[in-house]
Amino acid sequence: MNKEHPNITILKRFNPADPNTAAEILAEDFVWHYINPKLTELEGDYFGLSGLKDFFQKLAGRTSGSFKVNPISATAIGDNIVIALVKDSMSLEGKPIEIDAVVVWCIMEGEIKEAWDIPIAQTAKMIRIVKEEL
Repeated sequence: MNKEHPNITILKRFNPADPNTAAEILAEDFVWHYINPKLTELEGDYFGLSGLKDFFQKLAGRTSGSFKVNPISATAIGDNIVIALVKDSMSLEGKPIEIDAVVVWCIMEGEIKEAWDIPIAQTAKMIRIVKEEL
């Protein structure tokens, strides 16, 4: 029987719908990197728990509170990295969309130090189509 990697167990304690769930597992110097040139108003680095909450509040505002994360898979790579594939669903500009994304997590000594949230290439195309239809 395969035992779950401890960093995946840590990651499962984080609920994007309530970033406060990460308070006990985030490093003090945690950084959330959001990369999406099609949503430039959200793109950038967010620091600490307050930054993470700020990011998700902005995202909720941009999506009328409809943003949801559906985890697909998570794979631990070595001692510090977990790569997660997720499918995000939301309403953007009044149009429902789903976006595949990869989130790379750096977990050290039981704390999440950094995360890079990167939408899949289709994402830019989907968002562009939504904006063109408006």
